[in-house]
Amino acid sequence: MIDEAAFAPVPGVPITLAAGLRLVLAPNPSPMTYLGTNTYILGSSDVAVIDPGPDSPAHLDALLDAIGTQRVSHILLTHSHLDHSPLARSLAERTGAPVSAFGPSHAGQSTIMQQLASAGLAGGGEGIDKDFQLDHCLVDGDLITGMDWQLEALHTPGHIGNHLCFRWNDIVFTGDHVMGWASSLVSPPDGDLTDFMASCEKLKGIAAAAFYPGHGAPITDPGGRLHWLIEHRKGREAQICDALRERSHTAQTLTAAVYTDVPKAMYPAAARNVFAHLVDLVQRGIVTASPKLAVDAVFMLELGREQ
Repeated sequence: MIDEAAFAPVPGVPITLAAGLRLVLAPNPSPMTYLGTNTYILGSSDVAVIDPGPDSPAHLDALLDAIGTQRVSHILLTHSHLDHSPLARSLAERTGAPVSAFGPSHAGQSTIMQQLASAGLAGGGEGIDKDFQLDHCLVDGDLITGMDWQLEALHTPGHIGNHLCFRWNDIVFTGDHVMGWASSLVSPPDGDLTDFMASCEKLKGIAAAAFYPGHGAPITDPGGRLHWLIEHRKGREAQICDALRERSHTAQTLTAAVYTDVPKAMYPAAARNVFAHLVDLVQRGIVTASPKLAVDAVFMLELGREQ
């Protein structure tokens, strides 16, 4: 297993992470994708490809070169953001393998996020793959079996409603739900913080030796990373409640009050994160929104309700 400090893949060049597991890095580095998207090839005979990545002819060629004469039996998606899923259809056409995921891009979206989307709120971050097509829907607990491997699908909404993790022995492929280099983006209406926290608790219940994320190095202390993610979100919630205790705020003014240590260029992404927290707090009855829950609402703390 490659540790976090030694992780330095070259785009298009396969690296072996464990017996029967290779990684091919996509050439799409950015502030949202870090070094690029991690595409995993699992198996030594028939193989599964997890997260083919962005629409990149160069990455498709690199994957086909790495696969060589092996048969691709499964193409699996953690979720349908533009940095993970668009290459799936091209890879399926070249290999004949079916594409499996939790569902289309709107699948698993919570009721409140459906309402916000219907009201016109658009997503942010990596962008939704609106053209995503799959051949087979997976549900929580489904087993996917190859010649010398087996995966369990784990529905982990939060980053997006159709997000899946995949458990392989004592390894979990965590997509964008848990990463080591950054906290996961939760941007309504694609992302739902209430779901995100519940999915973190779900992953805490799995005895894993390592997490393999969609971006960045393997996480060799899964429990520690989950604890950090949960406490990080709780800490941000406390900051928001403290600011609302002083006076009412919009999401924009809260962002300026809470994110005092980031450049103003990062405020749009930070404001998405703040709004995700506000939606969660409204759902829990801790905060109210006037005149209604929306990105431009005025938010007030329900005194005595904060936890």
